[in-house]
Amino acid sequence: MLQYPQINPIALELGPLKIHWYGLMYVIGFLGAWGLAEWRARKPASGWTSAQVSDLIFYCAVGVVIGGRIGYMLFYDLSSFLSNPLVIFKVWDGGMSFHGGLLGVIIAMWLFARSTQKAFFAVGDFVAPLVPIGLAAGRIGNFINGELWGRVTHVPWGMVFPNAGPQPRHPSQLYEFFCEGILLFIILWWFSAKPRPRMAVSGLFLLGYGIFRFGLEFFRQPDIQLGFVAFGWMTMGQLLSIPMILFGITFLYWAYRHNNS
Repeated sequence: MLQYPQINPIALELGPLKIHWYGLMYVIGFLGAWGLAEWRARKPASGWTSAQVSDLIFYCAVGVVIGGRIGYMLFYDLSSFLSNPLVIFKVWDGGMSFHGGLLGVIIAMWLFARSTQKAFFAVGDFVAPLVPIGLAAGRIGNFINGELWGRVTHVPWGMVFPNAGPQPRHPSQLYEFFCEGILLFIILWWFSAKPRPRMAVSGLFLLGYGIFRFGLEFFRQPDIQLGFVAFGWMTMGQLLSIPMILFGITFLYWAYRHNNS
């Protein structure tokens, strides 16, 4: 059994200003994605300029923050939102949803594609390999905050988390860091390094994340305000990942069946 390392969630205090590690993880994720996007844009015949990359990252950052917050309130804490809609602005209390953030990014990509006259899936295929960088950083932020811990376990690497009781639990944030972040990044970066039919990279991202998230939810403690949402075992994260898996399979089939370019 491992003891959770006590980490101050505040990285830096400057008078009344407090900079949290969780917020810094978002910054690291965006900067990492920006750097990799710039590197790919410099390749011959990439079809991307540095200015377009900067605009795209801005669009996506806004989509992540707004979509992630709205998604959390709708998917995970609807009762609080209905009783007090202004709670949606209390971002300092935490509460972000990946699936909501994904919807926000999809809308942001659509707006960007429309403004630049690029095909939507050309934008999606360019963005998809960059997303796991932010996912990895976000899960490290969850771990530092001691939140979204796993279910009770007796494996040797089980951890006792603060505010989660005395029993050891799966460090599910680290599982997700590795699978949804590092491993998914390697798969997508390798897959997208060569020309693929349009829509294929986007499809592989949806399929890969959906599978990883669905499986890892079996190790993660269900959200206390929701519990299991179906069949006595399915969590909200799993329910929201099913459409991702189905769309991922559909996009991959369509990409290779019609050999989009």
